[in-house]
Amino acid sequence: MLLPLIGVGAAALTSVAGYHTMGPTSQLYGRNFTGLARGTRQLALTYDDGPNDPYTGHLLDVLAKHDVRATFFLIGRYVAQRPEIVRRHVEFGNAIGNHTWDHPNLIFSTPHSLRSELGRTSQAIADACGLRPKLFRPPFGGRRPGVLQAARAMDMTPIMWNVTCYDWKPTTSAAVEQNAQRQIRGGDVILMHDGGHKGFGADRSHSVTATDHLIRKYKDEGYTFVTVPEMLTSVGVKTL
Repeated sequence: MLLPLIGVGAAALTSVAGYHTMGPTSQLYGRNFTGLARGTRQLALTYDDGPNDPYTGHLLDVLAKHDVRATFFLIGRYVAQRPEIVRRHVEFGNAIGNHTWDHPNLIFSTPHSLRSELGRTSQAIADACGLRPKLFRPPFGGRRPGVLQAARAMDMTPIMWNVTCYDWKPTTSAAVEQNAQRQIRGGDVILMHDGGHKGFGADRSHSVTATDHLIRKYKDEGYTFVTVPEMLTSVGVKTL
């Protein structure tokens, strides 16, 4: 009887460890920000895996139409390809963060490769716009002990999320909106995508349309859209 029990216990431990390495709201492997107290009338739109031509530009047009700023976590190798999009983010007032150079799962990273991924990306962003990012989001949400601490040592605040829109795969804008609406309670950091880590030019038209509809809906309900640094400032955390 002992061996089956050991097997069940090992499986349970593996499941728990898996959650803490990938679960966006876990704090076990390092402090990270996932939003404000539920019910707060603020929402933060965040976008991963850009800059991505042409969809980042289309998304910026939507944000400008609604006079909303958002937070973008950038892949370094794309920043090097499209630095002008990074400059447009800064000119518009969006917040930008480090999303590594080429989007590896950092639970498998060595200390050297982790520092390289973060350092190269921060330098590319600084070369593009003159500012070094103060925010960091691990690809896939993956982290092991030490990943978030390393980001903090490089003067970046780890940012996760508590609303997942599942827009990184082919889908419809209606499905993206439904995923968001099912989870939003106020005070949320909303995960969306303006690019794709597998290649430049990923179709994110569904995310652009969903953004337009979600902003309109939640503004009409009295919510305010803010950047992640603005959210952090409201709880006394300074990133800039």
